[in-house]
Amino acid sequence: MSAIDEDPTYAFIKQGAIIKELSIANRNIVLGFSNDQAYQIHNTPYFGETIGRVANRIQNATIKNLNGRSYQLAANNGPNSLHGGSVGWGKKMFQGPEIGLKDDKKHMVVYTLISEDGDEGYPGTVYCSVTYTTSSEVEEGQEKACLTIDYEVKLADEQPEGVGETAVNITNHSYFNIGPGETIAGTNATLRTNLHLPVDEHNIPIGTIEPYAGIRADERFTLGKDEPDIDHCFILNPHPATVPLDTRDLPLRSAALFSHADTGINLEVFTTEPAFQFYTGKYIDVGAIDGTPARGARAGFCVEPSRFINAVNVDEWRNMTVLRQGEVYGSRIAYKAWVDSDGK
Repeated sequence: MSAIDEDPTYAFIKQGAIIKELSIANRNIVLGFSNDQAYQIHNTPYFGETIGRVANRIQNATIKNLNGRSYQLAANNGPNSLHGGSVGWGKKMFQGPEIGLKDDKKHMVVYTLISEDGDEGYPGTVYCSVTYTTSSEVEEGQEKACLTIDYEVKLADEQPEGVGETAVNITNHSYFNIGPGETIAGTNATLRTNLHLPVDEHNIPIGTIEPYAGIRADERFTLGKDEPDIDHCFILNPHPATVPLDTRDLPLRSAALFSHADTGINLEVFTTEPAFQFYTGKYIDVGAIDGTPARGARAGFCVEPSRFINAVNVDEWRNMTVLRQGEVYGSRIAYKAWVDSDGK
């Protein structure tokens, strides 16, 4: 059996229920800061953050129709609202952690957040839980470190008059670098789909689902120094009417697979979600801070499983993101990392 030379280590912090460390073979493959306080001041790229109340963009920072009215949100990305607004969930202090063992003896770390009615313009008070589960699995003789995230959101019982629904779309915004260098150059990538949402000049979907030029599903390509430059939402389930509000009863499916020959490290991202944003890190720009080196363009890549962009404003998509009183929003993401048997 091929084994991981050193036990994988994980670290999380209360701000944003952030993933601070996912180390394999003594290498932390997520970008972040050595000092927890630095996340409060310098985390403009959203390193490791839980993104909510709604991930990605909402067109014109406006929800057109919830509770029979429109809602104006914080515009923090040109005309749009991005990643929950100016102070999204990734910037907020969660409660916890609560640490324990699940029934299957896997280690569990739980963070919770109460997001009040009006938070960044969103209606309704909601309760959110983020549960990290760590484990080790053996697949085809290969030992793999596994980190699973479960998200759950409910509307509180007591709400302001006229509020019975809100919008939710949560993801994790970790950046990964599995290579030996300062950028992702030389990383091999395989996406499980090439379907994506074409966007307008403000990065809002135009409403169609089309193949992404230059990428084929399940066909490996290599990330170079500057190309390909990707920041698009890829579609695993092109049938939005079939997406439940709580996807956790669906089987985990592979979204993307990555490897780097120089380190022997592999990373595979799984999810129950219908889509994922794949971003090759063009706009990362963080200076050296408290012993953490500077990070620039393409220092890491993101795979952000979620619902469709701007779904709340699209009649055919909104069912996947509108949470009503008495319902449960849920989703799951899993990362599996391992070192080739002949890895460095």
